[in-house]
Amino acid sequence: MLRSRSASGLSLAQLEKLMHSRKAEVIRLSKIRDKLQKKLNTIQAKLEAISGTTPTGRTTRARNNASLQEIIHQVLSKANTPLSVGDILDKVQAAGYRSKSDNFRGIVNQTLIKDKRLSKAGRGMYQVKK
Repeated sequence: MLRSRSASGLSLAQLEKLMHSRKAEVIRLSKIRDKLQKKLNTIQAKLEAISGTTPTGRTTRARNNASLQEIIHQVLSKANTPLSVGDILDKVQAAGYRSKSDNFRGIVNQTLIKDKRLSKAGRGMYQVKK
């Protein structure tokens, strides 16, 4: 805190007045800081929502209502014929499944191979087991 003048030559009343004015200034500046912090928090939340990153720079994971296995199973259950991986990928994304993976097609491929409820109907074609 800056000192405007030496306190050694002031009377008790002058010191109390100076102390009171500085307390008022601290309160005023605290209110301004709190308002600005609230605005910064709002802006930070918007940035995180848009970019998908946290303040530390780490990306947040996309949250979905159902697992990828469940969505794929639902998509193939609705289909009357076997679907290719590309078609399954499109329908999964159309169903609202979100992923930030750069290789989402590979993840869908792995899920199709590992899910015991699904069977391969040909090269790159999958269907629900009968």
